[in-house]
Amino acid sequence: MSRARTLLLWAAATDRTFRLMGERPERRLEGKCIHCRRKLAIAVDRDERHPTATVEHIVPRAHGGTDALENVAVACRRCNGAKGIRLDPAGPGHPTFDRVVARLQAERAKRRRPPPEGLDLGPEPG
Repeated sequence: MSRARTLLLWAAATDRTFRLMGERPERRLEGKCIHCRRKLAIAVDRDERHPTATVEHIVPRAHGGTDALENVAVACRRCNGAKGIRLDPAGPGHPTFDRVVARLQAERAKRRRPPPEGLDLGPEPG
């Protein structure tokens, strides 16, 4: 399993808005984008060719962000791309960048929970 897919599954599994649905081999995590709250579904037992859910690094890796669970969330492809285009050039210290990062950190903390039982995701990223 790719590193990005592992991060995506861990971010969804530890997000209160996501629920484990279905039975093997069609299990999926269903929840909401951290930005727009659009409904998202992530296949658990198989890779998806064109996933709509992406890993959102709250503090972008380009600005020192890590893969720790506190810094990753699930976002729809559209919101994640728009955030990068708008904020990556600004960087830390820019008022808009700092405001968006603080809002996403607070939302991620509010959504945080242990992963559901019976879901083997391997070692926690970080």
